[in-house]
Amino acid sequence: MTQDEILEALHKVIQEHKHYTTWTVSTPHLVALVKLAIEHEREACAKLCFEMWEKWIDADPSKRDNLPRDAEDCAAAIRARGQA
Repeated sequence: MTQDEILEALHKVIQEHKHYTTWTVSTPHLVALVKLAIEHEREACAKLCFEMWEKWIDADPSKRDNLPRDAEDCAAAIRARGQA
């Protein structure tokens, strides 16, 4: 999600919950929180590339030479989404 999409989602949530009379955090705080959650989730997904690689190696050790680069490419692609 882009920052604009996050703000749009936030405005939608606020409109859907107008019965709340007080918001105790600012939009920048919420945006920062969402960005942090996204970073953590992205890193967890990147780590899965290596876990899956290890399981694949366990299933077929003959592939050991090819897969480290594949796992690194997968993790790098996931992490790069944070740079977009």
